[in-house]
Amino acid sequence: MTEMHQCPLCKNPLSGELLRTNQYAIVDAQEPLFPGFTRVVWLEHVSEMTDLDDQQRQSLMQTVFAVETVMRETLAPQKINLASLGNQVPHLHWHVIPRWHDDAAFPASVWGATTPTEASQIRQVTAQGLLKVYHQALRQHFNAKP
Repeated sequence: MTEMHQCPLCKNPLSGELLRTNQYAIVDAQEPLFPGFTRVVWLEHVSEMTDLDDQQRQSLMQTVFAVETVMRETLAPQKINLASLGNQVPHLHWHVIPRWHDDAAFPASVWGATTPTEASQIRQVTAQGLLKVYHQALRQHFNAKP
């Protein structure tokens, strides 16, 4: 099990961090095959949703759903995947992943993709221009400074 001082999700700031509150950080996962891939990281070092009390769970899921809403409004993906795995890092976090029918892995999991297709490369270039809009919309939604 990963000790807290070695946990990559306990760093401050996190790589790709877009904003931080006292409970969570919202992070651009910087996955080149999947532009817009976002993580919502709970800042306390806990590994399961049931480690949180009811109010904390509700706050976390409201945040995940807000990220999904902003993602849909700005990036307009054809599907959004939500996942909370934490198999490699025992630290509670949610993945919010925009998906398109022409992405490098569709319809399979993003974790199975290894090689970009021509269509997914075009999607990456197109989405890159929207990422600034998406990131700014997230900050505005959560009233965070860039």
